[in-house]
Amino acid sequence: PWLKVRAPGGERYTELKRLLRSLDLYTVCEEARCPNVGECWGAGTATVMLLGHTCTRGCRFCAVTTGNPRGAVDPREPEHVARAIAQLGLRYVVLTMVDRDDLLDGGASHMARAVTALRREIPELLVETLVGDFGGRRPDIRAMVESAPDVFAHNIEVVRRLTPRIRDQRCDYDRSLDVLAYAKELAPARFVKSSIMVGIGETDEEVHETLADLRASGVDIVTIGQYLRPTPKHAPVDRYVPPETFAAYQRAGEELGFAFVASGPLVRSSYHAAEGFVQARLRPGAGVPAPRTGATLSDGGPAAGLIRPESLVRR
Repeated sequence: PWLKVRAPGGERYTELKRLLRSLDLYTVCEEARCPNVGECWGAGTATVMLLGHTCTRGCRFCAVTTGNPRGAVDPREPEHVARAIAQLGLRYVVLTMVDRDDLLDGGASHMARAVTALRREIPELLVETLVGDFGGRRPDIRAMVESAPDVFAHNIEVVRRLTPRIRDQRCDYDRSLDVLAYAKELAPARFVKSSIMVGIGETDEEVHETLADLRASGVDIVTIGQYLRPTPKHAPVDRYVPPETFAAYQRAGEELGFAFVASGPLVRSSYHAAEGFVQARLRPGAGVPAPRTGATLSDGGPAAGLIRPESLVRR
């Protein structure tokens, strides 16, 4: 009963859908079949997907098409997206991307150009970037951070044990932590965000370990939501996590020192992103909290020096 969601509708939703179609914009809200599309669009928040809609990776939870775009990039897309979003009248936008392992920089420069174009077109807009791991390459991560999004996001997705089975073989749990830690190192005052799916085979203890790993890596905002199987070809749902367990995850995250924790059955990485950011920013003693003193990773390693040389090599 806690997984019921209202059907999309309303004047704002209908208008936004019409504009997105007319402007030829892809949204992950639709591509990934997000259950919250009506609520977020109605609140003036949308997640726009750049670099096409074919991902070079094939994670077992994701509904986005997998394939090889063979280097295809529309150089006009950053400016087009900026002009389109200006017409949409959004208050907060999440720019996300498919993984593009066919590009030398993984699409980092293209994403950075899009942030710059948005800043130029709509200075007051809050911008979040949700990006891949760029193969762990520091110059590409730096390019994204230096484009100055308000929130830098990269998703850990699942707990350490499940990563090889659920995420694409080119993904790596520690590399994802490294990406987040390096983003925080480059811009300590910037909000860093990540997301965890549950109900896909993990234990509650593993969720707590993952939260500790993320916080030790400098993550400020975390979202936790129920995995829902997009098609019979994807990984099966292991359990439906009850609301009281999500509440316990939220308390655990807050005790670890996250600036904001969104935890619930229908929470997704970009769900109510604007509210998450605003609440984090307006929390007493506003600013970004530092990782806990003595924080350690679940593999026993220290939280310091998270960028390891081996994480920067193509795998």
